This record gives sequence, structure tokens and C-alpha cells, in this order.
Amino acid sequence: MTGSDVVSSDVAGSDVRVPGPGAWSAVIDRGAALPLWAQVHADLRRRLTEEQFTVGFPGELALVEAYDVSRHTVREALRRLRDEGVVIAGRGRRPRIAPGTRRITQPLGALYSLFASVEAEGLEQRSIVRVREIRQDPEIAVQLALPEQAELFYLERVRLAADEPLALDRVWLPADLARPLVDVDFGHTAVYRELERRCGVRLGGGEEIIHAVVPSRIDRELLDIGSGVAAFAIERRTQGPSGPAEYRRTLVRGDRFAVAVQFSTGNGYRLALSTTAGPAS
Repeated sequence: MTGSDVVSSDVAGSDVRVPGPGAWSAVIDRGAALPLWAQVHADLRRRLTEEQFTVGFPGELALVEAYDVSRHTVREALRRLRDEGVVIAGRGRRPRIAPGTRRITQPLGALYSLFASVEAEGLEQRSIVRVREIRQDPEIAVQLALPEQAELFYLERVRLAADEPLALDRVWLPADLARPLVDVDFGHTAVYRELERRCGVRLGGGEEIIHAVVPSRIDRELLDIGSGVAAFAIERRTQGPSGPAEYRRTLVRGDRFAVAVQFSTGNGYRLALSTTAGPAS
């Protein structure tokens, strides 16, 4: 390492060296009409395209030194790269190159498990459990054809794929069916798997509504996405042995998720149009 090199000390696990001021800062034209963050953004995009970051992506402090600009300028450039899905960068987390452009694809017209779909893509699936409890919710009870004061098992998780947020998942089940699930660690398992294993309940068909939404500020933070990334809101009602047994609201990152349907010239598929978009869950 030369005396003019800068070590990215805010990158965990390894030192990423970048040339110090006088090398990268030469690309910045302080007299240009183009904002400094846009110039940093354009140069980083070029370097990413040329695959210059083989060891790792530099941290904020290293980029501040290399371009001789403020931390605010670097953060704005990184935010734009993050919104484009090129770099993963969040508050308190080191920036790194996004792992490819592969999306999780789900079929329409099938009772799928997001857990299984993620692992089918060869990505590790785990969840951060935010809430797991028995509660009452009159609005949801109606969705499950239950009395308003009925007890419900409620699970709320941030679903991760390859250690990056994919979806915010909220699930309600009748407590009479799912009470044993209160003791389950849902960090690395599926609701449907545990429901069948521990409660002897296998879910069948149902209905699902999918529409695009603009996530709320809180949901964007949980999913680690910028304001320029939309999301899919998925509302699902699933049947059990004797009636509705699951109501689920899932908010999935639009840049990491796709839905797929098969059709034919004979049968086609039915498209239902809604007159209201509905809020983000």
C-alpha cells in the first residue's frame, strides 16, 4: 500500500484500498453545473461496470477521502446506487455490491411458500421476527369468518433472502388452530410447515390480491429500500379443513420479486381490475 492509498476502515471483514486524493478526486469538476454527488455517482457506476471492485466496495469514509468531498455527497451518490439496485447500502451497514439481478419468482394460482421459493433460488432464507403472540383484532377476525372477539395467532416478520430484506410479512391464524405456534422460532422455518407439523392442519386453496404500492416511510426502513423503489402488496385468504384458516398481508420489494402465470390460447387467464389501489400494508 502506498502512502497515498486510503484504507476503508468502515468495511467489516477486510480492508478495501482505494487511491487517495489526487487520483479519484481528479474526476470531480467543482466548476461544472452537474452536482458533486452526481459526478461521484457517475464515476462509481463506471468503475462498477469495469469491475474495478474485485476485493470489495469501499466504505463511506474511504470514498470521502478518495473523492475529496463531504460525507453527505458520498451518501447521496450511494443512495442513488442503492435505488438502482446496484449497491446495497443502509444506515449503519457497510455498502457492498448487490448480488446479481436475480429475482424471487412466485407462481400465480398455487399455494406457494415464500420460504421454499427463496431456497429454490439457492439463496439462504431467514426471518427477523418482530411479533409472535396471541391477540384480538376485530377487523381480521371478520376476514376469517370469526366472532370479532376471537383470539388470533399473529406473526410479523421481516423476510430475508441472502441476508437482505425481501418482504414484510404479517400473518393471522385462528388461535384455536394455531396456538402451539406461539412457541416456534420462525427465524428459519415456514408457517405452513409448522402448522402441519405441530397443529395437524394443512391449508388448501384460497384467494389472493396483488397490487403495486408506494411503501410508507417505516416500511421502507424495514425493507431497506429508497423512495424510488415500489413494492407489491399481497393480500391472501386461505382455506383450512373447515373454513378460512389464514389471513396474510405481505409487502414485497418490487426490485427483488416477480409473479409468473401460465396461460394458453384455449384457456387464457382471468384479469380482475380493482378501482382502488389500497394503502401499503
